[in-house]
Amino acid sequence: MKDFFKTYKNDIPAGLVVYLVALPLCLGIALASGAPLFSGVISGILGGIVVGFMSDSRLSVSGPAAGLTVIVFAAIATLGSFETFLLAVFISGAIQLVLGYLRAGVIGHFFPSSVITGMLTAIGLSIILKQIPHAFGYDLAGIDTAAFEDKYGHNTFSELYYMIEAVLPGAIIISVLSMSVLFLWDSKTFKSNLVLRLIPGPLVVVVLGVALNEIFKSSVPVLALDATHLVSLPEMSGFSSLIDELRFPAFGAITNPDVWVVAFTIAIVGSLESLLSLDATDKLDPAKRIASPNKELKAQGVGNMLAGLVGGLPMTAVIVRSSANVNAGGKGKFSAIFHGVLLLLSVLFFAPYLNYIPLSALAAVLIHVGLKLNKVSIYKDAIKKGVNQYIPFFATIAVILLTDLLKGITFGIIIGFVFVLKSNFRSGIILSNVGNNYMIQISRNLYFFNKANVRRTLQYLPKDINLLVDGTEVDFIDNDILEALKDFCSSTAKQNNIKVTIKKSETAALSMFRAGVA
Repeated sequence: MKDFFKTYKNDIPAGLVVYLVALPLCLGIALASGAPLFSGVISGILGGIVVGFMSDSRLSVSGPAAGLTVIVFAAIATLGSFETFLLAVFISGAIQLVLGYLRAGVIGHFFPSSVITGMLTAIGLSIILKQIPHAFGYDLAGIDTAAFEDKYGHNTFSELYYMIEAVLPGAIIISVLSMSVLFLWDSKTFKSNLVLRLIPGPLVVVVLGVALNEIFKSSVPVLALDATHLVSLPEMSGFSSLIDELRFPAFGAITNPDVWVVAFTIAIVGSLESLLSLDATDKLDPAKRIASPNKELKAQGVGNMLAGLVGGLPMTAVIVRSSANVNAGGKGKFSAIFHGVLLLLSVLFFAPYLNYIPLSALAAVLIHVGLKLNKVSIYKDAIKKGVNQYIPFFATIAVILLTDLLKGITFGIIIGFVFVLKSNFRSGIILSNVGNNYMIQISRNLYFFNKANVRRTLQYLPKDINLLVDGTEVDFIDNDILEALKDFCSSTAKQNNIKVTIKKSETAALSMFRAGVA
């Protein structure tokens, strides 16, 4: 417990930043999912306190998942009621818990780093593009969802056009001044000041936004923002009001097959999103700590079971909140838990005051987070690593921006796999010769997709030569490759007077012996 509070000086201001980022996202995701607004806040609270405590990650932050909005919206409509949907959420958590005990988290280690980096960059770009309309005062509900298209038939890019018709000078003044404060707070001068560095920049932005709008109301009414451009939280008078807002699962629908289909869908998609976010957060961690993916699945499972029991949306580890945590200087678990506590306190006691916060001020905070995920050095580094890295990187970014997170990641992984195959095709074997003596050096393990290259190399060897096949560095040769070598040795080599000598490792020798290769 001592270690838990060891980093509280860093974690408290970081938790406040995460809270300011998470609050509008919790509400927006619930709205986009067709669920009660409070359900998003419940998941944010449980994701922060429960999953934050149980997770092995020091910096990952969980909450309602933007990547699941389309699935949740369709599921509520299919199942007919929110209470039946909550049962599916509860079951999905139980499935994740089982997956954690089965050690299924290992799948998270197989995603290419170029795709993870592309995902982080794309999320940063998406945040910026989605929040620019809010910075200009265009605050239609649902335009900041993760999906490319929104419920109005517009998309991420077309909203930038439609916002021109609804520009509010007051919102622009607040967002511009807020961005200026955030950049100022990131400067060396402010960071080196012993007093100022203890005050989170986003907190200053929120206070500034509220103060400016109140000044507008009293002195320049034409610039004042009304309630539609401010935070909107349900107001409660205490724990009794909180209990009244809770919704409970319809356990009587447990025999409904559609419930189980939704549960497995949420469990699988949510688990993948959590593992990807966990891997991405580990890459952002300045201390380079590696969290256990199996413990993460267990933590997410418990979190989703509780969310289903009390009326919350399904949750995952969320890279937007996690990256905000890292960029705000978070060091340990306490930042995620503290943000959950702030969410709980805000809905219990502070909702009337939080509802004074302009959305344009929060947009500035989110845009600032997005810019930190889009440093020029990230693009330069991807290009510097070569085509095998920057093609999957840019492909992931493009598809995420034009569709959604999961489609973009899937496409990026496919592109990355294509380049892996291409690399293996090209460099699996090396052919060289000195006069009449030829050597085929097998430089790596050979799999079925190397078969065409092996057969083509053997096919074009000249007659009357000495051939050395060097497999001393190989641990595995696929049976298809062994069959190709066997056919060559037994027929083509004899017909063309090619004397074949095979050098092999012990592992390769055993495989070749079983396949009947000399």
